[in-house]
Amino acid sequence: MVKFSKELEAQLIPEWKEAFVNYCQLKKQVKKIKISRKPKPASLYPIPHDPDFGRSLFDPVRKLARTFSDKLFSSSEKPEIIQVRRRKSSEDGDDVEEIYQTELVQLFSEEDEVKVFFAKLDEELNKVNQFHKSKETEFVGRGEILKKQLDILAELKQILSDRKKRSLSGSNSQRSFSSSARNSDFSTGSPGELSETQSETSRTDEIIDALERNGVSFINSATRHKTKGGKPKMSLRVDIPDAVAGADGGGARSIATATSVLWEELVNNPRSGGGDFINRKKIQCAEKMIRKAFVELYKGLGLLKTYSSLNMIAFTKILKKFDKVSGQQASSSYLKVVKRSQFTSSDKVVRLMDEVESIFTKHFANNDRKKAMKFLRPHQQKDSHMVTFFVGLFTGCFVSLFSIYIILAHLSGIFTSGAQVLYLETVYPVFSVFALLSLHMFMYGCNLFMWKSTRINYTFIFEFAPSTALRYRDAFLMGTTFMTSVVAAMVIHLILRAAGFSASEVDTIPGILLLIFICVLICPFDTFYRPTRFCFIRILRNIVCSPFYKVLMVDFFMADQLTSQIPLLRHIESTACYFMAQSFRTHEYNTCKNGRIYRELAYLISFSPYFWRAMQCIRRWWDESNTDHLVNMGKYVSAMVAAGVRITYARESTTGWLAVVLVSSVVATLYQLYWDFVKDWGLLNPKSKNAWLRDDLVLKNKNIYYLSIALNLVLRVAWIETIVRFRVNPVQSHLLDFLLASLEVIRRGHWNFYRVENEHLNNVGHFRAVKTVPLPFRDMDSDD
Repeated sequence: MVKFSKELEAQLIPEWKEAFVNYCQLKKQVKKIKISRKPKPASLYPIPHDPDFGRSLFDPVRKLARTFSDKLFSSSEKPEIIQVRRRKSSEDGDDVEEIYQTELVQLFSEEDEVKVFFAKLDEELNKVNQFHKSKETEFVGRGEILKKQLDILAELKQILSDRKKRSLSGSNSQRSFSSSARNSDFSTGSPGELSETQSETSRTDEIIDALERNGVSFINSATRHKTKGGKPKMSLRVDIPDAVAGADGGGARSIATATSVLWEELVNNPRSGGGDFINRKKIQCAEKMIRKAFVELYKGLGLLKTYSSLNMIAFTKILKKFDKVSGQQASSSYLKVVKRSQFTSSDKVVRLMDEVESIFTKHFANNDRKKAMKFLRPHQQKDSHMVTFFVGLFTGCFVSLFSIYIILAHLSGIFTSGAQVLYLETVYPVFSVFALLSLHMFMYGCNLFMWKSTRINYTFIFEFAPSTALRYRDAFLMGTTFMTSVVAAMVIHLILRAAGFSASEVDTIPGILLLIFICVLICPFDTFYRPTRFCFIRILRNIVCSPFYKVLMVDFFMADQLTSQIPLLRHIESTACYFMAQSFRTHEYNTCKNGRIYRELAYLISFSPYFWRAMQCIRRWWDESNTDHLVNMGKYVSAMVAAGVRITYARESTTGWLAVVLVSSVVATLYQLYWDFVKDWGLLNPKSKNAWLRDDLVLKNKNIYYLSIALNLVLRVAWIETIVRFRVNPVQSHLLDFLLASLEVIRRGHWNFYRVENEHLNNVGHFRAVKTVPLPFRDMDSDD
């Protein structure tokens, strides 16, 4: 049987953990009461009991009367052991809070410990009530705003529909009037044209009146300036943010052209079809934003309902434990107070949830409740045993095939004969791409496993859809599938080469493998994790075009991964040149290696990940006006300089360039280490209660953090190898490069856990468990 403390730990909302009942602390206090209970001392001179002493003829009658009296008055006249008082306090004058305080009516043998227990119990009850009330007020306020936004949206949709009908009828009447005017002497200044202008003016007045009732502000709506044609000139302010959540499940986004735009008057150009399209497009965008806001509101209400029920169970459990230990019946009195408290007695959450369900079903699901519930209550993915089976199967296949490859490589002398240079320069880069990609996927699977084990809500941090988010078993399956395919292709390549096939035919195998991978990545069919694949493509697009897209957590997190995969990008460059120049037919690998364009592209590829990340920092500074992002940009600029200098030093090994490499690399490394430990991980706080760490730690063993700091420090200075150059022959050189690239991938996977852990603790500190969705229509009072 699972203990309730572990069950509560598994079910509570991680971001609201500090607001839950501290069940473990109350349980420790109950144990103290149990320890402090003193057994009754035995008498030194016991009085012998005579069974016949004191007997009377009326004893049976008295016993029967006493029993009847106990049964009759046990429930009504039972004395109260505790008395819970409720008083109201108002700190700000407007916000009135109820505070509970317990007093002991009956004396306990362990009175001091009991007082401490009930004092802590009152403190927890007050904390739960205050948090529930604040969140309830917040969600009710959100609901009122969303209903107002929905009313505005309905008005606009109705206006757009009416305008479309009137434009169609107006065009028909205009054609009939033009045909009659051609047969008349009065073709200008006709009464029909004047009546049309008057009708449009009155129609505009109706629009203004309808929308202003819902709080929509118009630019110059009070004066209503008119254009040359006599039509009023006004604008509706619609706020369309850069990132609007999409309907697809992989985390998604739809981009608007500006953060805040002025929507011109709906009837400025009633005859132009382009204006209708723009208005309709903005209405669809606003509808999508409001729909997502309702989904997040419903999610928050569900979390608050869960919060209430779990805390009620916790109070019930701990009071039962107290009754059992103290031998008194205090739980019933206190539970009555708990049931009357705000977090259990208030029904605003339940009523608002029902209201959101009905509104969502009516406006966003065409009165289809089943369809609405798919949005409001998305089903979680169930763990499949088939995924676990295939992970084990492919792991075994990978180990077996890799053993076969080592044996075949040794027998064929691929790493000892004169053909080693050709093999390493042609086939090695392609296989290295897949090996590094598979290792990164394996590390990401380890991250997902650790985040899930430590209750870090990574799906909320990255804004992934729970129904399509990648799980650690899926990541392991993808990694093992890639590695098994790569090693199988390597084995086939060696077998065909040993069988006497021409090298030009055999060396196309890596290209075929790369082509298959690209086809699987862009496959439009719903197979092999399509939401994840398309989300990956969208994120890469956002990274490349980072100055033009609002930067989310998942974007700069992925960009950081690319900064650790520069060797992979260099291998992709070699592979692309090898196949595009058709070097696999001539086996002249120097065609690419010694080309001027190829050598210049090495700088561009080495700079690109750091440049993209720096552009993201600039965009975040522009959006948030936080100068820390500019300081972070300096870190990536220093890394770009160090990478470029190292490439130059590899080609021109002079003492001057060696000094430049040392200076630039040391500066970049110190910059990166400081940002890793202090900013990204939140560690090295000298005032922390955990020496040189931070106050809140997810992992219980503090030594793991110290070891992680040391490991990150060692792997950050791996660039020293480029100066020392531990190379004897081309084989060792390539293998050492691959080893260093693999260590950087491992370092990045290790860095990922602490980076997301720090972000999770920031959310916990601010009780952020629900996303705040920007709304399209601004309130007139809040607008300048």
